[in-house]
Amino acid sequence: MATTDLKLEDCGSLPKPGPIGRLVRIGFGFLCLYYVFALWGTRQDLITEAGTIRQLVWNGIVPGLILVSYVINIGFSRAWKKWPAIVSTAIVLAVAGTGYALTGSLDTPLLAHTIHAWELYVFSHLGLAFVLAATLGTPGCEMRAFHHLYSLITGKLTKEHHCPIGPLSSIDRWEATRLG
Repeated sequence: MATTDLKLEDCGSLPKPGPIGRLVRIGFGFLCLYYVFALWGTRQDLITEAGTIRQLVWNGIVPGLILVSYVINIGFSRAWKKWPAIVSTAIVLAVAGTGYALTGSLDTPLLAHTIHAWELYVFSHLGLAFVLAATLGTPGCEMRAFHHLYSLITGKLTKEHHCPIGPLSSIDRWEATRLG
């Protein structure tokens, strides 16, 4: 089971991704950014003619809640465990409850804009990190790509992190043994 624990490794302790790992990262990055651009395109029209929140906005809520703790903890070197997901859930529920109390409906513009803004952040951060990790060949988790870039620019070593979920760590280990 994947854990949100922050387990930073010394620089150079994880294998750099090979061509397949980089292709997978760029693919995940483009998927995330495709979703971000779709969300951005609906920013003025989040409620349908029937008065419901657009399905596109709801599509990212579960994956976003699964990923937000990794994005925050690994991306910002924080050891907040599941708190980013808990706080995100609490905010969405509070906004939904407020909207329901005021209008008698969960499908309010306030809830739509709250989820929309939150998803734009989560998937933009993740998508850009994937693309940057693929470009730079960042070892381990893509969420360390911004730190890796900083390291390359300044010459100051930064820590690495294994990919806690998904196939990337397995692909990187397989490529490292295969390519020597």
